[in-house]
Amino acid sequence: MDTTGDRNAYDSHEPARYRASFRFYAELNDFLPVQRRQRPFDYSFGGRPGIKDAIEAIGVPHPEVDLIIVNGVSVDFSYRLSEGDTVSVYPVFEALDITPIVRLRPTPLRETRFILDVHLGKLVRRLRLLGFDCAYDRQADDREIITRSISEYRIILTRDVALLKSGDVTHGYWVRATDPRVQVREVVDRLDLHRQVRPFTRCTVCNGFVVPADREEAMSEAPEKVRTWCEEYFRCSGCGKLYWKGTHFDSLEKFVRDVTESDCS
Repeated sequence: MDTTGDRNAYDSHEPARYRASFRFYAELNDFLPVQRRQRPFDYSFGGRPGIKDAIEAIGVPHPEVDLIIVNGVSVDFSYRLSEGDTVSVYPVFEALDITPIVRLRPTPLRETRFILDVHLGKLVRRLRLLGFDCAYDRQADDREIITRSISEYRIILTRDVALLKSGDVTHGYWVRATDPRVQVREVVDRLDLHRQVRPFTRCTVCNGFVVPADREEAMSEAPEKVRTWCEEYFRCSGCGKLYWKGTHFDSLEKFVRDVTESDCS
């Protein structure tokens, strides 16, 4: 059994006199060093730390966790770690009903809304293209993102693990991929959002709803070469941007098919 945890007791003010055995499952292993992945390992601690603090000290942000089993019994984040505990930690089960046991977050957000940090600007456009409500502000700091996430019931998407470790965060996901084309498939697959995709219903610029536009009014604004062939127009109800099915529409439809039919598991 891996005992690397012995060198990093949770409570630095007390000697590391006790040990518990931890195992993390599925994508939670992404946060762990290689020697701790997919296997039990010892965690040394002093006093009686809260299990939430221990999990984050190991490196896993609490919003990524939805089920903790200690000695065969499900517990919540208020549980205090004891000598000899055997702890199993599982990721968010957005697609499964686990109501008979203790969920660690509020009920999953059925009307899925996101707020993305500054590092995910390219992902914003792709998610909006699929019809997802995505808040994004390049100037927003971590506190502003967290506050808006809570007040508007939005899931935080971020590449910053530290952001998810804030005690105020309730719904969040650490995006593993760095390529925006892979990121969008990852988010849709990991959060089981395939049935929620509503392509071309949101403005990629401002996040407003896209609705049918008055043809005569739209044709007075559209480029002359577009007016010669296009009969159907759409407009963002937020910023007023005009849309039509141009020459690139086929590639956008292919993008939607590729995402909704992908499987990152």
